[in-house]
Formats: sequence, C-alpha cells, structure tokens
Amino acid sequence: MKQFYFLLLLYILGYSNIRAQAVYSVKYDYQADIKVYVVDYEYQADLKVYKTDYKYQADKDGLWYFTDYDYQADKKIYFTDYAYQADLKIYFVDYEYQAGWNDKSKQYLLH
Repeated sequence: MKQFYFLLLLYILGYSNIRAQAVYSVKYDYQADIKVYVVDYEYQADLKVYKTDYKYQADKDGLWYFTDYDYQADKKIYFTDYAYQADLKIYFVDYEYQAGWNDKSKQYLLH
C-alpha cells in the first residue's frame, strides 16, 4: 500500500511540473529555451497568455508566472523583435479565462 501512495505522489508531482508555466525572461536569445514574439492581435497568436501574480496560479496552459531568477523557471524565454525570429507567438490577455492555445501544434514547446 505504501508503494501505491508513493507512486501516486510521484505522479502528482510529475504532472504538476509538466503543467507548470513558470517562465524567466532572458536578455539574449542564446540563453532561451523558447523565442517568443508578442503579437498585436489575439487571432495572430499561437498562445494567449495571462500573467499571474503567484506561481501556484500558473497551473494550466497560458497562465504564466514570471520568476525573478532563471533557476526558478520551468522555461527561459527571449522576446524577439520580429515574428519570423520566434518559435512561439503570444498575445497577453486581460483575464485568466481568456488564456489558452489557438495553435495546439506548438504545445510541445512548453512541455
């Protein structure tokens, strides 16, 4: 029975780490895991992002918590100047319920 609880705990911890969206913005593109471009309109984005105030709130796709240090982040991102330089195009939304994928083919970039 102890093994079952131990495996369940590992699964839960593993799942939460996969789903976490803690990000850190780096200064140079070579430091980043993902290059991101912020688009002007929602329909242009691969992912609609809502910035959370706390890491525990960033529990689903599109909810991002920006960390103060790179070692706290799940992914390091670099904001590009042009769309063609980016791996992922995002649009910042005003409300949490608006966050999510427009193009699910890019999900692998954050998992």
